[in-house]
Amino acid sequence: MRLVYSSRVIQTLTGENEVVRGTELRRAVAGFEKEYGDMAVERLDGEEATYERMAEAAQSLPFLAARKLVVLRAPGANKEFAEKFESFIAGASETNDVIIVEPKLDKRLSYYKQLKKLTDFKEFAVLDANGLARFAADYAKEQGGSLSSSDARLLVERTGTNQLGLQQELDKLLAFSASITRESIENLTEKTPQSSMLELLDAAFAGDAKRTMRLYDEQRALKVEPQQVIAMLSWQLYILAVVKTAKGRSAEDIAREARLKPFVVRKTLALVRGISLVRLKELITSLREFDVRTKTEGIIADEAVRFYLLQLAEG
Repeated sequence: MRLVYSSRVIQTLTGENEVVRGTELRRAVAGFEKEYGDMAVERLDGEEATYERMAEAAQSLPFLAARKLVVLRAPGANKEFAEKFESFIAGASETNDVIIVEPKLDKRLSYYKQLKKLTDFKEFAVLDANGLARFAADYAKEQGGSLSSSDARLLVERTGTNQLGLQQELDKLLAFSASITRESIENLTEKTPQSSMLELLDAAFAGDAKRTMRLYDEQRALKVEPQQVIAMLSWQLYILAVVKTAKGRSAEDIAREARLKPFVVRKTLALVRGISLVRLKELITSLREFDVRTKTEGIIADEAVRFYLLQLAEG
């Protein structure tokens, strides 16, 4: 829904996908500046500006321009703004457009409901692995380069699911060559520790001790300390427990309620099929004991983790 008083537009951009959200903001501001000039745009940070200052910006007439665009970053951080939002909207001048940028919103608050009801509300969610691969291929094309779908998936698997980080890796690859290939991805990017932890568990649960040790050695080569591996294993076992006890619910439902990324849940679903709940409890207990012993008994953490992973692989 778009709230329009005469020709006035009030817009909300929100969601944790800062790449797409930022792109949408830049597009909107650039279009406004092209039509009305850069003097027609006023920016305020809601974490610093008072409610009065933000209201004044929305109410005051444009200076040397036919219209004005007011961009407010996180104005909801100002409690008075959130409480007086309807008054803010009603008081905004018909000559002024407003873009409200809220990186994170508490959906339980009335402020969130008012934004959805009274503004042109756009929410940008974090992309899953498939969405990131499509983004990577499209982004390379927009920059005058090329990237196949299979190589885009490889890039996501290697660099992880942070879209901003993925975009930075794409910029680096495109600077090397407009045509991004599997070879350039493998030579110019480093595999993130997080991206191979599920592979590590997958190899262990599949009983592939050799591959399990190779993946662990890869973690160590990436300067990942044994305690970090224990922490990541704990997190992955937690996800396994969540999915295992979800009783056949969809990946989307599990991800939403557990606040996990859907693609992580989907990959975990394949792992839990071959493991019983009893076995999973044993693994969690065993890992906890290893963690305690590395901190209290002075055992070598690297050896403890290797032993635990081999036990995991042996089933």
